[in-house]
Amino acid sequence: YVVVSSVSWPLPEAGAAADELHSSSTEEALPALLEEAGGLWKQSYPASAYREDAALGSGPAARRPGQGAAPSRMFSYRREGGGAPGRAGTARFLARHNTWGFVATRAARGKIQGMPYGNCLLLSDGPVNNSTGIPFFYVTPKDNTVTDLLKYPMASLTLPEADGNFCRKNVIDPEDPRCARLTLTGQMVTVPPEEVEFAKQAMFSRHPVVRKWPRSYEWFFMKMNIEHIWLQSWYGEVSPIAVEE
Repeated sequence: YVVVSSVSWPLPEAGAAADELHSSSTEEALPALLEEAGGLWKQSYPASAYREDAALGSGPAARRPGQGAAPSRMFSYRREGGGAPGRAGTARFLARHNTWGFVATRAARGKIQGMPYGNCLLLSDGPVNNSTGIPFFYVTPKDNTVTDLLKYPMASLTLPEADGNFCRKNVIDPEDPRCARLTLTGQMVTVPPEEVEFAKQAMFSRHPVVRKWPRSYEWFFMKMNIEHIWLQSWYGEVSPIAVEE
């Protein structure tokens, strides 16, 4: 465990009040004392629920004698996202601060035609002072992914929070649900002429090195017209977010 934030208060050194507090300080009783509607506390599973046990299996599904249908829970301080509050704010934060993403396409070539194909691409959602939430790409038709997109334009783009500082600072594995992941699904299109200048500012301000890439590769700009948004930012199911948000 890593303590991201903490709360403390004075306790009496002795007496009935101290005894009452200590007797209540159990994993089962503390939630009732700490939880408030709209408060700062969030339920999460303790390490004991995930500890591997050769005899009983591993994970929350492995029940011990006398254990209920779900593992006992502890409380952790809820982490607030770097952007606006809420799921949509976290999604916008990830779209803004990620400099690359994983693009999944439908292969249009060779023996893998029609099969899923993935690649990592640099991206930007706008210049430093003008975030749009729309991912722009600087690509070449010599890239297999771009070949796929020109034939089958539908794609998924995953933006991991592991690209930022939160997961590293708090020693959270990129696959841990607390290390958020955003998946955008939509149609990849060539940026129209009236938007090319903005796309240049978006990509070149975030990735200056791409200016020096060989022009013989016939670079051009693409963007994703987002149709669906999916976010995992804590334990539990992946949440859909309305594009309008």
